[in-house]
Amino acid sequence: MEPINIVKSVITPLDRKNVDTDQIISKEFLKRIERTGFGQYLFYHWRFDAEGNAIKDFVLNKPEFKDSKILVAQDNFGCGSSREHAPWAILDYGFNVVIAPSFADIFHNNCFKNGILPIQLTEAECDEILAKGLAKPYSLEVSLEAQTVTGEDGAVYKFSIDPYYKETLLNGLDEIALTFKYEEQIATYEANRIAF
Repeated sequence: MEPINIVKSVITPLDRKNVDTDQIISKEFLKRIERTGFGQYLFYHWRFDAEGNAIKDFVLNKPEFKDSKILVAQDNFGCGSSREHAPWAILDYGFNVVIAPSFADIFHNNCFKNGILPIQLTEAECDEILAKGLAKPYSLEVSLEAQTVTGEDGAVYKFSIDPYYKETLLNGLDEIALTFKYEEQIATYEANRIAF
């Protein structure tokens, strides 16, 4: 995983509640065996019509949000099935941070395990950020170290994060990389183990 600390970007304001994982990445695109290549299918049925033409008024299709790294949404983001493809699609599309008032538990954990920072702010704070982002392109700077989200207008929002997940994201460590930190101790244990 790539380490995350400072992420500065215009936001993509997705003003929707209860965005489920099938909307994030629809089931017909789950045939790939790699973790990459899913970004092109992110929110596919919202981004494209039945003929595959871009729906111009959908937020991801607007040029002012191109290359955005911060997605802001409403309550209960990532609900539905537990498919890990959902955070893969979000990350592959280019988002490093997702901000919402609440997340489905499994999706929330999958974000951390795949190098995405899910930030929970209050509903009022998310409404405020979304309103600014829908009125005109609005940039935020996220600092994981300081646990702050700072708007281009000086507004500051603080967030909490489990210290374990903070360390893994700051250092770009997934669960396998964490295991390798103890490689020497594991090798010593294995060398001293009696085989039967």
